[in-house]
Amino acid sequence: MNFIFQALSWVVSAYIMLIVVYALMSWLPGAYQSKLGQFIGRLVEPFLSYFNFISVGPLGFGPVVAIIVLSLVQYGLQYLQYIVLSLLV
Repeated sequence: MNFIFQALSWVVSAYIMLIVVYALMSWLPGAYQSKLGQFIGRLVEPFLSYFNFISVGPLGFGPVVAIIVLSLVQYGLQYLQYIVLSLLV
């Protein structure tokens, strides 16, 4: 049971890293048009589209809010792991 929670936590952490890489690619001209950029975009853009409404002028805070939401999900998984494992003991 512990392995399942650890695997889910790892997947959330990896997705957070993909969002960070995707956000940093905006600093590099042509990075979104590369094969890697297109691949990461296909993985990240559907989730980020829920948070694209958050912007101040030309600055978009969608990736920041998405990372905060995923961090909350990760903490929720850790708490759920604690509850489930304490019930099993």
